[in-house]
Amino acid sequence: MNILELRALGKINLGLDVLGVREDGYHDVRMVMQTVYLYDDVIIRRKTGPGIEVESNLYYLPVDENNIAYKAAKLLTDEFDLTNGVFITLKKHIPVSAGMAGGSANAAAVLFGMNRMFRLGLGEEELMERGLKLGADVPYCIKRGTVLAEGIGEKLTPLPPLPKCQILIAKPGVSVSTKWVYDRIDAKKNLQHPDIDGIIAGLHHGDLQTVARSMGNVLEEVTIGAYPVIEEIKSRMKDAGALNAIMSGSGPTVFGIFADRTSAKEAYRRIKEQKLVKQVYLTNAHVVKRR
Repeated sequence: MNILELRALGKINLGLDVLGVREDGYHDVRMVMQTVYLYDDVIIRRKTGPGIEVESNLYYLPVDENNIAYKAAKLLTDEFDLTNGVFITLKKHIPVSAGMAGGSANAAAVLFGMNRMFRLGLGEEELMERGLKLGADVPYCIKRGTVLAEGIGEKLTPLPPLPKCQILIAKPGVSVSTKWVYDRIDAKKNLQHPDIDGIIAGLHHGDLQTVARSMGNVLEEVTIGAYPVIEEIKSRMKDAGALNAIMSGSGPTVFGIFADRTSAKEAYRRIKEQKLVKQVYLTNAHVVKRR
């Protein structure tokens, strides 16, 4: 196997709560994660000689050891003493620095792809253990689907799939540092914590209305203060018929949940015309069939 073409799916957070900061500097979180059909194309080519090379369609993306996909390839190359290197092409569509785990999804795809290409024999749990060395979201990006994430995001419990719906994703023309947001959430008092249990209950009952009503993201209290356009996008989505709209991850991407495609398409048209955002996509949830 000399070439693999993979889809690295982005994610949204149906709910994101921060429980506190740990002694190691990380934060304990409780999140409901959901992969969506907005993806980067990751192409892995086996080289005849050693070395790792990365190229991207985005000129500003690092393609050296500062790229997490590069780090993923190096991790497996070093561990298994691989004599053949890889050439990795990243065709980016997931918004960058936007709360959708695009980089983590790329790293997950490289771990998955090189495991197959070089027949390393690693199972899903083993890939997730290695992914955690690269970033807290990488294990989830290997598992995918609808999942409760706890700890620093590495403790993953599969949940029933999100009921059928349309998801409108919109990113304004700003980028947000995850570290910057988490550094500031600790100073906030009287945080409005989202109803994670309500989301989980809605999923178990297949009740989209309950899921949407319970959605929330505690990090909005930091990010919206710096970028009020996020609140404006949320309001526009709700005005256009979204059951609810919240920020994903540390932002600034906003997503809205729509019960039907007609209202979602109309909202897509209106959001695009209003020119509040740089990128806008209409998609749906990715369902993983668990054994």
